[in-house]
Amino acid sequence: MIVNADSAQIYRDLRILSAAPSPEEMKQAEHGLYGVQDGALPCSAADWAALARREVEEVHASGRTPILAGGTGLYLRTLLYGIAPVPAIDPEVRARVREADVADNYLKLRTFDAKAAERLKPADTARVNRALEVILSTGRTLGEWQEQREGGIADKVEPRPLILLPPRKWLYERCDERFARMIDQGAVSEVEALLARKLNPNLPVMRAIGVREISAYLSGTATLDEAIAAGRQSTRRYAKRQYTWFAHQPPADWPRFQEPLDMDRLGEALALVTTDRSP
Repeated sequence: MIVNADSAQIYRDLRILSAAPSPEEMKQAEHGLYGVQDGALPCSAADWAALARREVEEVHASGRTPILAGGTGLYLRTLLYGIAPVPAIDPEVRARVREADVADNYLKLRTFDAKAAERLKPADTARVNRALEVILSTGRTLGEWQEQREGGIADKVEPRPLILLPPRKWLYERCDERFARMIDQGAVSEVEALLARKLNPNLPVMRAIGVREISAYLSGTATLDEAIAAGRQSTRRYAKRQYTWFAHQPPADWPRFQEPLDMDRLGEALALVTTDRSP
């Protein structure tokens, strides 16, 4: 069974823009956690890890092997190694923080959690808001909560990881092709339907790559060609961040496949997954 580990593919509102498996692909193998979340409900790393733990347990109970696929490193790290036990945020605090301008929230964060403010970029809406709502709601900084972790499954499973780090030129060309293909597949209509819901613009689904760029086209502030160019650039930038994270953050003994992932090299990649990594 293939289990989704991509933060965008979990939303049913983003089937095209997240490049979720097609109905035909999902018939070829059982898939889990694709399109299971409504965009109005944000899915945090902890939320996903809880869902993924249940999927993994059920697949193991049936005598099969789950295959986690996706590029959201924080999700995978949370599942394996746990997460800080931050209590539920007071809904009033969360609403107040997320309705405020990020610049104002950053100034408050400098007062209540100077270390976090120094570490974060002032325009990083999601992380600034998270750090501020944690200190305001719990009285402890996010850094203090992160000194302890719980809920990981790394000691209960035997991971067989494979990190894909293809040549950057090949990767960026694929990024450009992918965004153009999404437009052909109906991404504009998908964003139009999403905007019609009038959701909070700070929700993860509204900040997904392609939503802002296509929204500019729909509002008349950009041509379709400009929206495509912007979407391609955003995709490449995100791919660069993912590349850097997966090159350096996972354990050094996790195999890295650094060739283009063409069908004629698939066997080489899979061979790395089956290699015995025991000391």
